[in-house]
Amino acid sequence: MANVLRMLGIHKRFGPVKALGGVDFELEAGEIHALLGVNGAGKSTLIKILSGVYTHDEGTIEIDGQPVELGSPRAAILAGVATVQQHPELVPDCTGVENIFLGHEGRKPGLFARIDRTAMRAAAQKLLQRFPIEIDLEARVGEMPAVDREIVAILHALRNENTRILILDEPTSTLTEREKASLFQLMRSLRAAGIAIIYITHRLEEVFEIADRFTVFRGGRNVATLTSQEATERGISIPELLLDEKAGDLFPERDGKADGDVLLEAKGLGRSGLFSGVDFELRRGEILGIFGLVGSGVDELSKTLFGAIRPDEGTMQVKGKAVRFRGPHDALKAGIFLVPGDRRTEGLAMTQDVVFNTTVAHLGRASRLGGLLKFGRNRLDTEALARDVGLQPFELDRPVSAFSGGNQQKIVIAKGLFRDSDIYIFVEPTVGVDIGARAKLYTLIRELSRRAGVIVMSSDCDEVHGLADRVMALYKGRPVETGGWNASRDQLLSAGIMGARAA
Repeated sequence: MANVLRMLGIHKRFGPVKALGGVDFELEAGEIHALLGVNGAGKSTLIKILSGVYTHDEGTIEIDGQPVELGSPRAAILAGVATVQQHPELVPDCTGVENIFLGHEGRKPGLFARIDRTAMRAAAQKLLQRFPIEIDLEARVGEMPAVDREIVAILHALRNENTRILILDEPTSTLTEREKASLFQLMRSLRAAGIAIIYITHRLEEVFEIADRFTVFRGGRNVATLTSQEATERGISIPELLLDEKAGDLFPERDGKADGDVLLEAKGLGRSGLFSGVDFELRRGEILGIFGLVGSGVDELSKTLFGAIRPDEGTMQVKGKAVRFRGPHDALKAGIFLVPGDRRTEGLAMTQDVVFNTTVAHLGRASRLGGLLKFGRNRLDTEALARDVGLQPFELDRPVSAFSGGNQQKIVIAKGLFRDSDIYIFVEPTVGVDIGARAKLYTLIRELSRRAGVIVMSSDCDEVHGLADRVMALYKGRPVETGGWNASRDQLLSAGIMGARAA
């Protein structure tokens, strides 16, 4: 097929740092092309050049065989390039139709300018006829499931009829398997319509499911472009391409059966309409894994254990003492720390720097008598934790909004380590984190469990099964029998996605 995009010899530097060193990248019309690379490999820089956020230092860009200068996001849109960010900025109180045409609503003629809602609805229906997908665009975006919000963001990007290239940045990071199937259905429709898709993902299994080709970035260069079939036939390991080394075992070795004291116990814990009947014990020296898809009640359970949601049934004990938390402040006093799954809204102050976000978790440790901050000490502590989690780039004065999603996740985990608690709850701990950094974070969590009790809650079955000493599953708010604490990966997966009890 003909190339819709050619990027040749692209260089980009940020001061002394070489982000891209002579990258070549080609995209065919009507293909889904996965872009892979660990955090800092250069893929985000390439995409920002293509979307007009950055200008390249050297090289050429051609769209449909014609040289183009993409000096601004507007220039990129006019050239037919549209981008859907990992966290689309939508207006939750507006409908899907209103979000699609936000800023391009059209006006009815007359003395008083009014939005032409009839024309907007008609244009939205034309989009759905062109790219068939089931979605209620009259619903408010804030009430939509995650996949529908992603679809609205894509339709917003496609409202311009000249769009030829669509960039999707980690679109499945918060989707269930069923929601992912709906998104992939839309992507296939776009491909059939001749739209080329650049698909950025850290979920390597999705490459073989949806992508026609994939390109691996490492150290600011394109190191391989292959089809999935070529990779399989030649026995090429994508993780080894990403890391330039043998991938090895992603998960650290387990220490054996934990025999520490019981730190946290739940009996019949529930909250009406969210989850019910949850029983478990957490001991010092172990990782308890809880697997559940989005909507299973896992997130609500984590917030209940942290005091943000009050249970209406069951009991909790911390170190043998019955507790009823009035809020997170009580949970913190009891020695519980939550690393939330939604880092942007619940885990980080996005406009503040790394030092602030790390030390705000424990102001008692971060300040002297009278409330004066220990600026020097706090910076040294943050530097040590940033090294532990592998923060890149190592710029502690940078606002966290300027870091990639994976590095933002590292900062949230550093914040938890600064707190020095007895009980840690990690929700989706490696969302948006590349495979190399993921292994390091798993090792940190394992080391943490040697002095504390750790709960890992995740919609990634492999993560739960590979990391935890004991496992359980939630399905539609109810615990499901997994065949004992030593459940196999398949038993855990079946329990979490179908509610099927182990044989």
